[in-house]
Amino acid sequence: MTAAASSSGGWLADDLALALRDDLALALRAADVADGVSLPGYERRGFSVERKADHSEVTVIDRATETAISDMLRAQRPDYSLHGEEHGVVGPREARRQWVVDPIDGTSNFVRGVPVWATLIALVDDGVPVLGVVSAPALQRRWWAARGLGAHGVTAHGAARELRVSTTNELRRASASITVSESWHAAGKTVQLDRLQRGVARLRNYGDFWQHMLVAEGAVDFAIDAIGLGPYDIAAIAAVVAEAGGTWCDRHGTPDWRSDSLVTCNGALRDAVLRALNGAN
Repeated sequence: MTAAASSSGGWLADDLALALRDDLALALRAADVADGVSLPGYERRGFSVERKADHSEVTVIDRATETAISDMLRAQRPDYSLHGEEHGVVGPREARRQWVVDPIDGTSNFVRGVPVWATLIALVDDGVPVLGVVSAPALQRRWWAARGLGAHGVTAHGAARELRVSTTNELRRASASITVSESWHAAGKTVQLDRLQRGVARLRNYGDFWQHMLVAEGAVDFAIDAIGLGPYDIAAIAAVVAEAGGTWCDRHGTPDWRSDSLVTCNGALRDAVLRALNGAN
């Protein structure tokens, strides 16, 4: 160890890195527990569907999955709080560290038998997402990252690899995923989105977490999500994309995981995407 690393600051950094490794290992175990609840429920197809106050769908599987995650994480980290989509905030509300959980991102897909859905688990430290796990058991895929520890993914065949975003630096050569929803039209962005879609080389709508993980993998150059997201939709994705070398922000360009929108990019395209998105009609 160098002299610098052996200073008090270096020891502190080492301690924090070790703690983060432990938290990541715990989050991955929590994802295993979540998969054990959500996937059998998805495959049995025997659940009822309700509508929440915001008209989004929810099932008993969503709630049971969040409970399983919460019980495990709270038992192991009682001094951390947890913010879940279905049950709100539990634990010490003034805690510096908070788990942020979406038990099933892509519930509409889940309900209809489309396998593109995932559990999102993030750790936010002093307001910053520092860890993220995205587990999609019906796809047999998982992605994870923690600050300073790299971003990684595992394929359906069990092959693990480090994630890096692409190097595409021109919109006209870009592969994009854009979720064009009524929320974007209500925000007055119809013209900008149409122009942006026509200006790229390849356009798809992979939707939800999937498009952002493709950005982290380098398969897609940028992704624009719908307006109307919650913090549990963003925090884990932000941690993975950032550690893969990409950027993330809301539609205005602010990196705020508590915002209502999400744009992920490979970095080289960030400014061009935001200019196009926020340009004049």
